[in-house]
Amino acid sequence: MEVSSFQSYLLILFFLLVIIATFVFRQFLKTRSEEMNLIKFEQKGIDALNTASELYEFGSIQIKKRLYPQAIETLLKAIEYSKNEPDEAKAIIANALGFSYAAQKDFKKATRYYKDAIEAQPNYIIALNNLASARQNLLEYNEAYEIYKKVLSIDPKNKTAIKKTKELEKRINYQPFTEKQNRGF
Repeated sequence: MEVSSFQSYLLILFFLLVIIATFVFRQFLKTRSEEMNLIKFEQKGIDALNTASELYEFGSIQIKKRLYPQAIETLLKAIEYSKNEPDEAKAIIANALGFSYAAQKDFKKATRYYKDAIEAQPNYIIALNNLASARQNLLEYNEAYEIYKKVLSIDPKNKTAIKKTKELEKRINYQPFTEKQNRGF
């Protein structure tokens, strides 16, 4: 049996549509699962949640849904309950809280919580990158550059740190044009 070019075109189109439909369906299931978890946590109420892991999970969902003020409230409560948690858990919660503040352009508070995350886990690369980004947004370029260099000393292949280090090197070494004789027409 020979397959004509039109039939092969239809087969290719069919397989592409099946692949696209699979990805769309998976994304739908993921979004639905997040929505169901959000509803479950909202029905329980923040006061009914009494473990740091539950509060962190709720706060993470709120961050994904871009409900930053609510996420801040939830994650602050998670920090209260995280006293007996391992340092890694404390670092993750503090980093998420810093991210929530940064998303609202409150970079000073964000740096505070990023520092808390780094204090709990000194080589936490995500928190270091986030701290450097917040410093950069506060126009503290030299501090941001040093933090990115620290990230590169821990992980030399970190793409974010490589890109931002190059960007900051250009900014820091920038010299404005001062030659008056050769300017203009």
